[in-house]
Amino acid sequence: MRIGFIGLGNMGRHMARHLIQAGHQVTVQDIRPEAAAEHLALGAAWADTPAACADGVELLITSLPTPRVVEDVLLRGGAAAALAPGALWVDMSTSTPAAAERIAAEVLDARQVRRLDAPVCGMSHGADSGTLQIFVGGAEEDFRAALPALEAMGDPKRILHVGPLGAGYTVKLLLNLLWFSKLVATSEVFAMGAKAGVDLGLLRDSLLKSSAASYFLEHDFIRVLTEGDYDDSFAMVLACKDLGLAIDLGRDLGVPTELSAVVEQIFRRSRTEHGDLAGEMSPVRLYEALAGQEFRLAVQATAPVGATVAG
Repeated sequence: MRIGFIGLGNMGRHMARHLIQAGHQVTVQDIRPEAAAEHLALGAAWADTPAACADGVELLITSLPTPRVVEDVLLRGGAAAALAPGALWVDMSTSTPAAAERIAAEVLDARQVRRLDAPVCGMSHGADSGTLQIFVGGAEEDFRAALPALEAMGDPKRILHVGPLGAGYTVKLLLNLLWFSKLVATSEVFAMGAKAGVDLGLLRDSLLKSSAASYFLEHDFIRVLTEGDYDDSFAMVLACKDLGLAIDLGRDLGVPTELSAVVEQIFRRSRTEHGDLAGEMSPVRLYEALAGQEFRLAVQATAPVGATVAG
């Protein structure tokens, strides 16, 4: 399959590599030409512009940091206008239905270009191993057409067609929102436990054996407890962006988001204190400061490291 791939960041660089290794004819593009060195060595072609990357491909994949950048690349960068009638655009960014609809209304619909939204979950280690979870919104026939490429980048058992156009974006935003909320709630619980003098390992074990157990507590939070790893692979600036998009979605849908707004404010406070590039789990550090200690297990525990969110 002739594929154009735009966006070789922490996620996209691995995803593009898997497409090349799966035997697809891949052209890559990024604002940093040096990001493509690995892909060119594997046989990919380089495009100087988004428009050149989209020209003549059957499938254009974008993996970009924000909805604004998606619009810049597709509209002002000329990628949308360069796509041939019948081509398929697959946006794997954490974006919004509104951004994609603007691009479609301005260019894609008139050119009869098909589209899917297919944001991912699994962070850079999932992208590296080719085991991403992918949430796809769009027509069934377009989903089937894109499936060989999606299966090269993700776990075939976790590539989910979640509904019509926009459903993929929505599911990913809601997943992120719930994950961030769990992070804040878990941090608050551990701060109280630490202040009360409870052994944090025993607290964790007790929670995992109760109705309060969660995948987050078992697989994600353990990275803080054993390694002091706040997940620098996904920056606070992107976490705050995703939270803002989720809350905007709630407002657009007329759903009150009081709890989510508090979570967003805690994340923004952490971003101010720890910096834009601090890891997405940095809000834990706010609660460690309140408790007067870092949240670490007295004896190093072992547990599988699971996938955290994506941008």
